[in-house]
Amino acid sequence: MIIRPRRVRATPALRRLVAETRLHPAELVLPMFVREGATEPVPVTSMPGVVQHSLDSLRRAIAEAAEAGIGGVMLFGVPEHKDAAGSGATDPDGILNVATRAAVAEAGDALVVQTDLCLDEFTDHGHCGVLDEHGRVDNDASLLRYRDMAVAQAESGSQLLGLSGMMDGQVAAVRDALDSAGHPDVPLLGYAAKYASAFYGPFREAVQSSLQGDRRSYQLDPANARAGEREVLLDVEEGADIVMVKPAMSYLDVLAQAAAVSPVPVWAYQVSGEFAMIEAAAANGWIDRDRAIAESVLSIKRAGADAVLTYFAVELARSLR
Repeated sequence: MIIRPRRVRATPALRRLVAETRLHPAELVLPMFVREGATEPVPVTSMPGVVQHSLDSLRRAIAEAAEAGIGGVMLFGVPEHKDAAGSGATDPDGILNVATRAAVAEAGDALVVQTDLCLDEFTDHGHCGVLDEHGRVDNDASLLRYRDMAVAQAESGSQLLGLSGMMDGQVAAVRDALDSAGHPDVPLLGYAAKYASAFYGPFREAVQSSLQGDRRSYQLDPANARAGEREVLLDVEEGADIVMVKPAMSYLDVLAQAAAVSPVPVWAYQVSGEFAMIEAAAANGWIDRDRAIAESVLSIKRAGADAVLTYFAVELARSLR
């Protein structure tokens, strides 16, 4: 007998019928940048089609995202002024908190408005925490800032906090702060397996990063997969409602491991560099853009992601519908 697996690949209808992995708009989350003082969208040159939003353009984009049926948006603030402590992150009138209130009002119940809980956009040194007298990131002092930032974001209406700073104990610290401040129902997304990656470059343009040095002392070493699994389990133990693997496409093995061991949902972030590579190759005619977008996100889902943060979210959702 000749085994013929090709039989179920013969037609589009058959291929659709036996597909093992499917994408749905509700599983997509759109990262968005909001720039303080902007009166119109400002293009991000390294990310074609991505902009730093004004508050008005943010509202329009939220409405478009809701209409497309995606699951949520993740907001990042781009402040006019920065300082060593990232004080704009905890200012109720800081750009991220103002944008959150605007986004929640526009979105209603149509999607989940999420906020990035990290100091890097707000510090003049660009690190994800505060520095000690030797210029090193002070883990425990940073946790105090995260606690205050979490309460400020919750009070601004954020419906899910994305803890992306990679400080030890950040999930437990933020959970305690929220519970103590009367916000026990706000869920936490722990960026558990976040690697010190070369693929974040365009993002740093998007948030106008002031980074001095690198983040290798707190983000994970790309060589280490077991470390990612350990961080996932630690975040779950500390009370994370969801855990994250970031980046996605270069870390599908880590994502698969996380999905195998995690009792909570596992998300993955198709980061700026992954987005930019697809756009650049497509612009040169080297790849089929639409197929590459769908295949790249499908691969992340196939590896175990329950939801995917991607700058293609709205476009992909429309094509799926």
